[in-house]
Amino acid sequence: MPLHFATEEYAARRAKAIAAMEAAGLDGMLMFRQESMYYLTGYDTFGYVFFQCLYLGVDGHMMLLTRAPDLRQAQQTSVIQDIRIWVDRDGANPALELKDALVDFDVAGKKIGVEWEAYGLTARNGQRLSAALEGWCTLTDASDLISRLRIIKSSAELVYVRRAAKLADDALTAAEKLTHAGTFEGDILAAMHGAIYKGGGDDPANEFIIGSGPQALLCRYQSARRHLSEDDQLTLEWAGVYHHYHAAMMRTLLVGRVPDRQREMHEATVAAMEACVEAVKPGNPMGQVFDAYAGVLDKRGFREGRLNACGYGMGTTFAPNWMDWPMFYTGNPVIMQPGMVFFLHMILYDDVHGLAMAPGQSVLVTADGCEVLSRKPLDLFVR
Repeated sequence: MPLHFATEEYAARRAKAIAAMEAAGLDGMLMFRQESMYYLTGYDTFGYVFFQCLYLGVDGHMMLLTRAPDLRQAQQTSVIQDIRIWVDRDGANPALELKDALVDFDVAGKKIGVEWEAYGLTARNGQRLSAALEGWCTLTDASDLISRLRIIKSSAELVYVRRAAKLADDALTAAEKLTHAGTFEGDILAAMHGAIYKGGGDDPANEFIIGSGPQALLCRYQSARRHLSEDDQLTLEWAGVYHHYHAAMMRTLLVGRVPDRQREMHEATVAAMEACVEAVKPGNPMGQVFDAYAGVLDKRGFREGRLNACGYGMGTTFAPNWMDWPMFYTGNPVIMQPGMVFFLHMILYDDVHGLAMAPGQSVLVTADGCEVLSRKPLDLFVR
């Protein structure tokens, strides 16, 4: 199985990680985030639901501790050469086996960064890790060290991001064809996923969000399904995915009669999107983008219906969600730079009238501004 990127690309990423570790005064890193492992080595698995750890030292030494089912997974999808297996058995404590493996890398007494904030490191396993290494080496939180590197995409990564964006557009086209009275939501979901799979895409890192009628006001997946009514609203949030690179989109599609209030909501959210796209520029803090979203909606009288965030980073993410660091909220000081990719969602709800409107699209920060990655317009869709 060929790697998704050239070995030179992975080597350059690891060199940047080592430089960041040295700047932070670290002698090594214990990584538990699957995104970090994939980014640095190509390792592609969902085996992170169990204990596994990638060690990277400032000297460049690298070692993966995982379970037997992921041995060949690592061999075929990554550049990792040193792969060690902890054995499933009653009372197994892989944290102790990690300590035994780290003896080979002379980390005793050293300062080691840990990705404590990782879906692959449960609280129980985190406590075991602390107990196993306490007094032997110094552990410090380095949860965002690799994430801060991943947020700026290389030219090779942007090829995959653009492919994901095209797949997202294809999924919306498939949904639009089926959005009419009487359609079963399950058929819409099937068509959207089918468009992505047929285009060579992957499973998303979380479920596609779909809801009609009252459920159009939900921004999380829920498992109930219904048929569209003569007058209805359908909110969709999905992502095109290619080699785990995501490009998310969001829309509220309408069927039949459209209340004047909902037309006003559409006009307001499109204006908010335009203001946010204008604010996405290199050198601007991310909080400025949220302030643009909130400013437009508040001025138009929709303060109670908006959210407290309006988007987040896009990249290579694994289940349980495709939300990547960082997020657009007021006061966020992170400075936007060329190569960053974000999802902007202008979610607006009217609980009194039971109405939703939620356009969303992925964008790329360029050298002098912002590029919208979707070819689909934000026009009001009514069938």
